[in-house]
Amino acid sequence: MRARVIFEGRVQGVFFRANAQQCAKSLGLVGWVRNTRNGRVEALFEGDEESVRSAVDWCEHEQPYAQVTSKKVEFSEPTGEFKDFSIVY
Repeated sequence: MRARVIFEGRVQGVFFRANAQQCAKSLGLVGWVRNTRNGRVEALFEGDEESVRSAVDWCEHEQPYAQVTSKKVEFSEPTGEFKDFSIVY
């Protein structure tokens, strides 16, 4: 499964990307996470369905310093184009 997610709220400047990367790697996911110019964070998680859903949920509710006020998720089929999970700048 693949999930492209846009997180809104207090998500920049609070280690959101580093924490998301650590979470994704611990779940065996591949993809990326990046800040957007409009103050949001965008992430793409790819892996088994349970792990992808866990990462999305963790990023929304368990980020230690962030406060997510809303998220938009688009699920699709995985492409297999990624080998690891990275922070994109």
